[in-house]
Amino acid sequence: MSNGEGDGRAKRAAPKRRSDFPLLRTLTTRWSDNDVYGHMNNVVHYSLFDSAVNGWLIETGLLDLKGGEEIGLVVETGCRYHGELAFPDPVTAGIGISRLGRSSVRYEIALFRGAAESAAAEGFFVHVNVDRATRRPVAIGPDRRAKFEEILL
Repeated sequence: MSNGEGDGRAKRAAPKRRSDFPLLRTLTTRWSDNDVYGHMNNVVHYSLFDSAVNGWLIETGLLDLKGGEEIGLVVETGCRYHGELAFPDPVTAGIGISRLGRSSVRYEIALFRGAAESAAAEGFFVHVNVDRATRRPVAIGPDRRAKFEEILL
């Protein structure tokens, strides 16, 4: 059976849809994103995830690149691919938070090609909120937590 039923393999979940995400951000691809196979190299997906989330953090005042006392360090990432992306495709990133802990946040991100409703790629990463100087975890304060709660899934 080609769908994995009855042969011990887990059935793969359908790609997420744009409507699954409370936040959408437009991103651009670059000529250098394509690899020798004519599509976006897998490492670029992670760069787009990072750009989408950190762009939102900066715009909302949750990340001060130069002077903020707290920063988020990535401690875990993952990606599942459903379709190809390539330059010059426009890309929309769907962003949501699936877990908001005492000092950590798990972001769920999907990349949509052009006007497609189904994700070409889905990923996640976990930020641990740390003191910039000591690199030790610190609790997410109430103002930051309230902003994060706005995009909870």
